[in-house]
Amino acid sequence: MSVGGERSRRFLAERARSMRASEIRELLKLTEGRDIISLAGGLPDPQTFPREELAEIARRVIIERGNQALQYSPTLGVTEFRRVLKEFLSSHGVTVNSGDDVIVTTGSQEALYLIAKVFVDPGDVVFVEAPTYLAALNAFRHYGAYFKSAPLDDEGMRTDVLEERIKEARREGRRLKLIYTIPTSQNPSGVTMSLERRKHLLELAEEYDLLVVEDDPYSFFTFEPVEAEPLKTLDKSGRVIYLGTLSKILSPGLRIGWALAESWVVTALELAKQSVDLHSSTLSQFIAAEAMRKGLVDKTVEKARTIYKEKRDVMLESLEEYFPNSCRWTRPVGGLFIFAYLPEGLDTKAMLPEAIERGVAYVPGASFFAEGGGENTMRLNFSYPTKEQIREGIRRLGLLIKEKVGG
Repeated sequence: MSVGGERSRRFLAERARSMRASEIRELLKLTEGRDIISLAGGLPDPQTFPREELAEIARRVIIERGNQALQYSPTLGVTEFRRVLKEFLSSHGVTVNSGDDVIVTTGSQEALYLIAKVFVDPGDVVFVEAPTYLAALNAFRHYGAYFKSAPLDDEGMRTDVLEERIKEARREGRRLKLIYTIPTSQNPSGVTMSLERRKHLLELAEEYDLLVVEDDPYSFFTFEPVEAEPLKTLDKSGRVIYLGTLSKILSPGLRIGWALAESWVVTALELAKQSVDLHSSTLSQFIAAEAMRKGLVDKTVEKARTIYKEKRDVMLESLEEYFPNSCRWTRPVGGLFIFAYLPEGLDTKAMLPEAIERGVAYVPGASFFAEGGGENTMRLNFSYPTKEQIREGIRRLGLLIKEKVGG
């Protein structure tokens, strides 16, 4: 999808003409209503949604507290929910310091947009993982970020390479601004950053005076014991902006996310948010507060973790059975995704229409690489499809890949 044409050139701002469509959102539109096994979007499994409990909470909130819940609320968020949220985060190992504050956003995607709006001037360097979450790239790109990336391995971001890229940017005379990372159950790769590298990343941020944006949608879904202390908790100098969301751990339809950081950061985000949407859904925040207080979020997480582990195992087994030996893939300890590497020379974007014709969809991997590359990669989601669909979808993809590589 592009924004173009003679009239658009006359009226659209430069930043609007440079906007890119999210390949994931475009894929969801392409597959909607068709008999296609989608391994593309990162949708939660609907069977994890606590429908009856949320319906009861929503009814009670509207009947008993409707005068507040159906009204406008402060830009920072409903005070009661922000208090409950801080307690919830603290109970899950996220340090909330006395000088911290929290702002409620319309999903964590809005938090990313606000951070880009507030902190990124054209040409500012944003350091990212390769690959990384493409909607974050789009948000930073919208405000003119200049990306430098460090590759991933089984221990997460290669912070030794990150250090070299930071030094490189300094030699080039660029303005260094922030590091964006998904350290736990990363999207799209599923890998988790080791404790040693987490500490090294924070040391680099301190040495080169960088902010760190810790995007943490997936740490609730770790399937094996793993040392994954939040960067926010390890941080001793207030450099980490911690992002979270209810989208994966309760319901994406509530559209509730948040940013936790030092108060000056939150104040800047608040001012930016006032001109975007005034405030996030008051009703959703009242519902979310009650869901947290009643333990419903933790209950939902436990159910989802069991379901997603089983589905991850089915996908890994299916990849072993159906993909050719020339392919490799990540083995995530959590999250919703597996990232696959096909033989060099294959272009997964060019191959996608053929896959869709065979009734299976995935996300081509190139869009997750800020500086190019990754044409032979794909992201595969295991949270949404059934176990039967996972096995059949991987079988179809495996046959197609074998035809391409001749084996």
